[in-house]
Amino acid sequence: MEFIVSLFSQPAIMVGIMALIGLIALKKSVQEIINGTLKTIIGFIILQIGAGAIVNSLNVLGPLFQNAFHLQGVIPTNEAVIGLAQKMFGTEMALMMAFGFLVNLIIARLTPLKYVFLTGHHILFMSGLLAAVLSTAGFRGTELVIVGSLILGSTMVLTPAIVQPYYRKVTGNDSVAMGHYNALTYFISAYISGLVGDKKRSTEDIKVPQGLSFFKDNTISTAIIMMIIFLVTLYSADRKLVLEASGNQNIFIFAIIQALTFTAGFVVVLQGVRMMLAEIVPAFKGIAEKIVPDAIPALDCPVIFPFAPNAVIVGFLSSLVGGIVMFLILPHIGLPVIIPGLIPLFFVGAAAGVLSNATGGLRGTIIGGFVNGLILTFLPAILLPVMGQLGFANTTFGDADFAVTGIIVGYAAKLFSKTGVYVLIGILILLFIIISLVAKPQKIANAK
Repeated sequence: MEFIVSLFSQPAIMVGIMALIGLIALKKSVQEIINGTLKTIIGFIILQIGAGAIVNSLNVLGPLFQNAFHLQGVIPTNEAVIGLAQKMFGTEMALMMAFGFLVNLIIARLTPLKYVFLTGHHILFMSGLLAAVLSTAGFRGTELVIVGSLILGSTMVLTPAIVQPYYRKVTGNDSVAMGHYNALTYFISAYISGLVGDKKRSTEDIKVPQGLSFFKDNTISTAIIMMIIFLVTLYSADRKLVLEASGNQNIFIFAIIQALTFTAGFVVVLQGVRMMLAEIVPAFKGIAEKIVPDAIPALDCPVIFPFAPNAVIVGFLSSLVGGIVMFLILPHIGLPVIIPGLIPLFFVGAAAGVLSNATGGLRGTIIGGFVNGLILTFLPAILLPVMGQLGFANTTFGDADFAVTGIIVGYAAKLFSKTGVYVLIGILILLFIIISLVAKPQKIANAK
């Protein structure tokens, strides 16, 4: 069981295995197989290193941001929930991940939804959520694993399908899909952006005065924006907390270094994505030919960051504003107070920004990102009471699809026990049958 959890917890290995299978299926030479597999893994690890640098900087900024602006409430944290879930359902989660991936492949093989979900840590998170929620309806042992695997495998195919029309607008083809459980916010933000925006004026075409021409370089603009955020936050926070976080370094220097570390992480992510895609996309042709015809790899959200780097920052900042606004609204509508999490707001906001830019340009990206932030802060407040009933007090998931899945499955189990869950599975099966009858491969309703 530990091996299965370790395997699915390492998306670099999963992606590498997929590349290996694809290259073997294409009957490449031994040298090409080794090169392609290792470069895919290394590219993904480079991406993870960059993402880790971003996360570390945001982990420094987050508590100081809360202190500086007097934010109090619950911070959505996927890892905290999963840490508790693994202690309670470790074996069931491991089996659910393995069989859920198998269900994903079967659905992709038999239906027009050709997505193969390869983001291992999100598979882990969803398995933990499902194990906890289904247990409240009396599911145990083998029955829990089977039912959880069916629902997990279904989400691994449906969520990329929902967002693919917008991914296609960004990439220009179906070479890659979304493997990140935020389909709801990605879809809504991109859709709203298309309604209110103007895609003729892209975030990547932002005009700056001649004297500020260095802002045209997205690396420099990102660095300057993050320096402003860090400096304002650190000088507004309690000095004692800032000194503790900095190890008694000079506050100005510490803020600058953290901002530049964030920027360096962003640059590394872009480089890792380019290297990985250069290998994984051609290799996936082998899987498409031999295992799942027309297979599309569904990868973590940073995979689309290089397509619109300016939209990444605009989406993040707009989502942050939306998250803060919802934070202020929640106490007045009788819901638990959720502190906007900087890490989900950055990664989800960045991806939502790229998608929104493709449908509504700069204006759409600002509005779509704002809506994304609203939803990302609102949904965990709805899910929090459900998690409390499951024994996960004062903690909740930070990504939209976890909240939606938890709410739907949770209330089906609460109101109708096992029957409600089996009806839900029946609806999913019927949905796949209908899609198979009316849809063509990779041609799921084009977005406007």
